Amino acid sequence: MKNYLNFETEIKDLETKLDSLKDPYNNEGISEVNTKEIELLEEKINEKLKKIYSNIDPFQRTQVARHEERPKAKYYIENLFEDFISLSGDRYYGEDKSIIAGFAKFENKSVLVIGQEKGENLEERLERNFGMVSPAGYHRSIKLMELANKFNIPIITFIDTPGASPTVTSEEEGQSEAIAKCIETCTKLKVPNISIIIGEGGSGGAIALATSNKVIMLENSVYSVISPEGCASILWKDAKKTLEAATAMKMTAKDLFNQNIIDEIIEEPIGGAHRDKENTLKNIKISLKKNLDIFDNLTEEEIILQRKNKFLQIGRSTGYTSKLDISTGLSFKKNNINILLEKVISYKKNLIVFTTIIVLILGLIYFL
Repeated sequence: MKNYLNFETEIKDLETKLDSLKDPYNNEGISEVNTKEIELLEEKINEKLKKIYSNIDPFQRTQVARHEERPKAKYYIENLFEDFISLSGDRYYGEDKSIIAGFAKFENKSVLVIGQEKGENLEERLERNFGMVSPAGYHRSIKLMELANKFNIPIITFIDTPGASPTVTSEEEGQSEAIAKCIETCTKLKVPNISIIIGEGGSGGAIALATSNKVIMLENSVYSVISPEGCASILWKDAKKTLEAATAMKMTAKDLFNQNIIDEIIEEPIGGAHRDKENTLKNIKISLKKNLDIFDNLTEEEIILQRKNKFLQIGRSTGYTSKLDISTGLSFKKNNINILLEKVISYKKNLIVFTTIIVLILGLIYFL
């Protein structure tokens, strides 16, 4: 049975009628399939979907991002990659099932894949804590990212979480430290890392794994510091003001792309990714291949600098200039102490070289 959002009532009525036309033998008084009427009804549904989805507001888009039937990380991992080997354990506490992680092949290249998984049904959602990652999940991600970095393997992450696990146990096990350490690890990677927000990108739970060279969003996904409900409760003391909150936070892919917070938007089928999973899969594959190819000719230093510049540019209209300018990025200016130290070290090196040459010349003169 299909699930419909509250603004899709007209679509529900039309598709219910369409299903009855496609299966006439279960309906009294109908004995044959009317293909012409089916075609007309399908066209009407497509037109209605275009009209509705061209005018949805930010909170309605949030509802699409949370849709129960929306493809999850597990679906993309199973269908985009080959020879996936899942790796478990964090070496601290245990196994966090809200994270799926392991090495795989993409276009015959080795990659590390990390996905935040919400689950497909109620039983799975409870088992995976609705995609809310605990410290164990972040520790495992750190361990695998460091391993991928050691062997020069690119990293791909699928982001889909309402936020990090807020339980007492998670706090006792060091949730904030785990998130901070995960962000730090991402910034130090010498290999390219690409993050795709496939549903919800909520708060620190998302940014922990989305501190990447490229941050990409599906068209109907969202990315924000807090949920619209949480924001409305804090600012207006009224959880019903979700539309005002979602609008103010600029959490949609289009808003974030316009602010240069994300790098790319992947188009979805009309009505959301759940209506045509195969087409969504195809679009993600094209984007991944294109973005991985960008980093093939960059050095380790350039990859690190590109990532740092990307995040330093957020919220700035202009920045510092640099000799190591990659796409007009930012870099830090050296202070006077560092400049002096470099000169002293350079002087010492030159003095040693000069002294060695003099000794060699005197030695040759003596023996000759």
